[in-house]
Amino acid sequence: MLSRSCFNLLNLDDFSSDRTRIPRVISVPGIISDFEDASNAEIAESDVVSSVTQERRIVVSNQLPLNAYRDSSSKKWRFDWDSDALVSQLIDGFPPETDVVFVGCLGVDVDPLEQDEVAQFLLENFKCVPTFLSSDLINKFYHGFCKHYLWPLFHYMLPMTLNHGVRFDKDTWQAYVSANKVFADRIMEVINPDEDYVWIHDYHLMILPTFLRKRYHRVKLGFFLHSPFPSSEIYRTLPVREEILRALLNCDLIGFHTFDYARHFLSCCSRMLGLDYQSKRGYIGLDYYGRTVTIKILPVGIHMGQIRSLMALPDTAEKVRELRREYEGKTVLLGVDDLDMFKGIGLKFMAFGLLLGENPHYRGNVVLVQIVNSPRSRGSDIQEVSDEITKVASEINGRYGSKGYDPIVCVNGPVSFQDKVAYYAISECVVVNAVRDGMNLVPYKYTVARQSCPDLDKALGLQDCTKPKKSVIIVSEFIGCSPSLSGAIRVNPWDVNSVAEAMVLGLTMKDGEKELRHEKHYKYVASHDVAYWARSFDQDLERACAEHYRKRCWGIGFGLNSRVVALGPHFRKLSLEHIVSAYNNTKSSRLILLDYDGTMMPQDRVDKSPSPEVISVLNSLCNDPKNIVFIVSGRGRDSLGKWFSQCENLGLSAEHGYFTRWKRNSPWESCGIAADLSWKNIALPVMEHYTEATDGSSIEQKESALVWHHQEADPDFGLWQAKELHDHLESVLANDPVLVKSGQQIIEVKPQVSKGVVVKNLMETMRNRGKAAEFVLCIGDDRSDEDMFEAIAAGQSMPDASEVFACTVGQKPSMAKYYLDDTFQVIKMLQGLSAASASHHPSSAKSSLGTAP
Repeated sequence: MLSRSCFNLLNLDDFSSDRTRIPRVISVPGIISDFEDASNAEIAESDVVSSVTQERRIVVSNQLPLNAYRDSSSKKWRFDWDSDALVSQLIDGFPPETDVVFVGCLGVDVDPLEQDEVAQFLLENFKCVPTFLSSDLINKFYHGFCKHYLWPLFHYMLPMTLNHGVRFDKDTWQAYVSANKVFADRIMEVINPDEDYVWIHDYHLMILPTFLRKRYHRVKLGFFLHSPFPSSEIYRTLPVREEILRALLNCDLIGFHTFDYARHFLSCCSRMLGLDYQSKRGYIGLDYYGRTVTIKILPVGIHMGQIRSLMALPDTAEKVRELRREYEGKTVLLGVDDLDMFKGIGLKFMAFGLLLGENPHYRGNVVLVQIVNSPRSRGSDIQEVSDEITKVASEINGRYGSKGYDPIVCVNGPVSFQDKVAYYAISECVVVNAVRDGMNLVPYKYTVARQSCPDLDKALGLQDCTKPKKSVIIVSEFIGCSPSLSGAIRVNPWDVNSVAEAMVLGLTMKDGEKELRHEKHYKYVASHDVAYWARSFDQDLERACAEHYRKRCWGIGFGLNSRVVALGPHFRKLSLEHIVSAYNNTKSSRLILLDYDGTMMPQDRVDKSPSPEVISVLNSLCNDPKNIVFIVSGRGRDSLGKWFSQCENLGLSAEHGYFTRWKRNSPWESCGIAADLSWKNIALPVMEHYTEATDGSSIEQKESALVWHHQEADPDFGLWQAKELHDHLESVLANDPVLVKSGQQIIEVKPQVSKGVVVKNLMETMRNRGKAAEFVLCIGDDRSDEDMFEAIAAGQSMPDASEVFACTVGQKPSMAKYYLDDTFQVIKMLQGLSAASASHHPSSAKSSLGTAP
């Protein structure tokens, strides 16, 4: 039974005025298509366009952007907005009329008896939907799987030993799945899948898209990862690697801070799932079961208004005065970091100690103030980091400190953001030394705080408020903000000497240089704030979802391997009953065109020779006098002739149509293109060069073509080399009558002939003989077969009433109007036609015996 909060979440009280807030309910079994007929298409269109529905975004994160606490007197829960939370700041980037709903945890333990009341209150007053997780589930989900397994792994730390990292634990993974399922259930209570956009944040909820896509095939989903995405060598050690990858691919848009993170993700998709990506008009897209998953690269920004408003407060000016008095006569270097193993605080202290050791004149004059934020998790690793920081700081302070002077000053959190702004304002240099970090916005915030504002300058008694501002940023090259800070001093945090040298450079840099660097950074930070980031992501999410209701969708797979196939509105599975009926109604001639590899023969078979079942069904079809059956393949004529020597009446077209014969005893005919193959003398040495340089590649020499295979090579390197080879061959063969084409892990050079030309010639020949094809069946599986589908669609040399069945193998975008799932279904369908032939022509019955699987 739904609680009263759930009823409110469904907006039942508003039903009469806003019907589209209620998700549509499917009450009949089977696959529902919005394009079954014209009337349904009109209904679908009316569902998409609603004049009364307000645009809405559902923002999902592990934590709600709220502070929760109990009132000391009434003992009731009190809530207020957390202005520092990123998910609350991104609202500025949405259109003004947008309604935003937040989904996430509260961060406090709410008694089950109070949960309904709290949920009702938060929805009505904050438009927040809380996900209540038990303390045990939070411990396993957040502290167990997220923070102690997934987070270190995404920061390039492998759990090699029990003392360094936590090994994969099935119980914590199940807790991760359960927590994501709870989030999905809460979203389903409020979502209108036809209208709402869902934006999921960070690695805590990476499998949430699978639950949502499984429930609503056309849900509009965006995901942004705020942590690094590791290289494939690291990621592939994750036992649940495929489940997480497929879950992310159930989104429409996936965002990363840097190209490196996106590149690693794409590499994982290529190596583990065999998916290739394409860049079109500046957008990177992955084709995934007919859906295009867009990859976005854009670092997050900061909330400029928040910092400026804090700087204008009198309390901030007073804090700045206090800090200036405390550090009067000293140059302040500043660090602001979370307490975790990847922030490099210990390495930073060592570098500062080295600076003081090699430059005695800085002793007593330079201070490193390190603000240590409270840890976000708990465990022995946090205590180890804390002990290391304390030890190193104590050693350096003991060695180089003096009465009234500590070289390193640790300020333990929590420290308010207002106080941090004051520290930013008085620091000549900020040092961000993380060994690995997703983004890190400290340099951005420091830049804005150093820009200052008239109110703060006036409060501090500064006379010349128009004087150019200056700042120095020392930043690790292993964090996400580094590429966008072109004026920063980039360092390798592991190289303590280089970090010390960077600190010296920051201290000795001339003011003019500091001003130029600061100006460059401030222009970028001001123009790429959090509103810009959110607006850009939101616009791209709308663009990525624009085609949703123009496609038909099926859900396939089970559990976390669930995914959706999205295909064109007229794309259908080939029905045996339908095609047999058309087959039997044919009065004169039929043309059956079949690809071989991937169509008649599975791609993973080592022995590529046809099975007895294939030979039998082909002979049965060929024995029907109305049928003309052709195998149209890219293979050479010798292989095809040998394999199908038992098929007397079977036509063969080899090397994509360069050679053709109508029957076994017929001579091979060339396509008519001049047999000048002198271009091979140019192309073969080029291919041999790339073969020597690419381990796992090989060359296949055909009579009319050359093929370079790279399926056994490293996926990334093979693809890279294939692109280079393609460009190289196009350049050297520009004046020769050949085509250089890319295929499935191949580069092929061949005469300017295609399977489409073969089909046109066959149909024209049949028409000239007075046997124009009234029934055409064409089945193929790869790019070269699309030429056949295109030629058939043109309809030349066929009667107007011809029945045409262009069919691709596998559910994927194609020029064909039909599909079959695999080679097994292809053979089964051909056996059905064979049985139909046998019933009408008893002479072929013997050939069809024993063909049933």
